[in-house]
Amino acid sequence: MIDLKHISPKLKHTESGNFFLMAGPCVVEGEEMAFQIAEHVVALTERFKIPYIFKASYRKANRSKADSFTGIGDEKALKILRKISETFDVPVVSDIHSEEEAQLAAEYVDILQIPAFLCRQTDLLMAAAKTGKAINIKKGQFLSPPAMAFAAQKVRSAGNDNIMLTDRGTCFGYQDLIVDFRGIPEMQKIGYPVILDATHSLQQPNQGTGVTGGNPAMIETIAKAGVAVGVDGLFMETHFDPAHAKSDGANMLPLDKMADLLEKLVRVREAIL
Repeated sequence: MIDLKHISPKLKHTESGNFFLMAGPCVVEGEEMAFQIAEHVVALTERFKIPYIFKASYRKANRSKADSFTGIGDEKALKILRKISETFDVPVVSDIHSEEEAQLAAEYVDILQIPAFLCRQTDLLMAAAKTGKAINIKKGQFLSPPAMAFAAQKVRSAGNDNIMLTDRGTCFGYQDLIVDFRGIPEMQKIGYPVILDATHSLQQPNQGTGVTGGNPAMIETIAKAGVAVGVDGLFMETHFDPAHAKSDGANMLPLDKMADLLEKLVRVREAIL
């Protein structure tokens, strides 16, 4: 089992033997909604002794259509993320999309996330690494699991060894993704914590409507399988009203289903230890 203490000093319950959880809304839509979700998930992870990282993008740069919601303003959203971290004493993670964003976001969040489509961008990886923050690199839908060693090496070459790797599915035709669970132990061989994104892996991209689809009914199945294989962490986007979420609602876990799912996943974890 990989030692998780180095990820952030705010990460609690690292001795529990549980997987860790990155969870929250796709994007910060406002302070009230972000705090509502954070408070709910913090209470659950305390109950189940799950190390928890709050996740939300302060801005969405990769959208299907030009008029899709991208955010409430970078600084405003980043301040909300920092407030959540301080209020609940949990680490927070958010995406970055350019070298300039790396330094900006690093002033507010504990972990910088490299989106899947950008995981080969050398300058972005190096800029993120140089902030000294923990780096979560999402595997491109077009990459093999072993190829993520090269993304990790770029971060490491800039003097940062606080790295996590996330699988979020692999392209399967034009409008679907598939999770190859062999990829989890393959990426663990690289030597860093490996996370399974149980919600984005169920996206149905490239729809003719310009709005990405999803299959949230399969979140429990994907998450259970990931835990059974021995994944170090799980990533899940959640919302109290996915149908009206401003981004990625089609593949989010309804917040009121989180407790039941986490209870089942903890039992799966206990069974394999």
